[in-house]
Amino acid sequence: MKFNALMPELYVTNYQKSFDFYTKILGFKFEYGRTNPPFAFFSYFESQIMIQELAPGEKEEMKLEYPFGRGMNFEIKTPDLSIIINALQKNHHPLTRGIKESWRDTGVKGKRHGSQEILVNDPDGYLLRFSQNLGEKSA
Repeated sequence: MKFNALMPELYVTNYQKSFDFYTKILGFKFEYGRTNPPFAFFSYFESQIMIQELAPGEKEEMKLEYPFGRGMNFEIKTPDLSIIINALQKNHHPLTRGIKESWRDTGVKGKRHGSQEILVNDPDGYLLRFSQNLGEKSA
């Protein structure tokens, strides 16, 4: 397996709940894990993410409050946004923001890159932005 140069590791309050959310609802692949402390490494197409359960007292010591990771979101590329949306709906997990179409400059004069995106919070409030490529168009 090739590891990405940047791999977020998220502290979670309930390992099993987060594990199930990422694997059973979102479709991430469990690559490997450890038991003490509970840890998992996941992949989703070209994305990689890790979770680790907080030890007793760490949440308070680090002054972590829900939602964790305020001020950032993790963009995760997906080939089919509808699969994520349907899985979240089936599991009664709300979207933080519904489908939004965005067109951004590419850095190449006259070209814009498009995507459809949703926002969803994981069980600890980390903000995940799933993004499906819409291609390019002229500005």
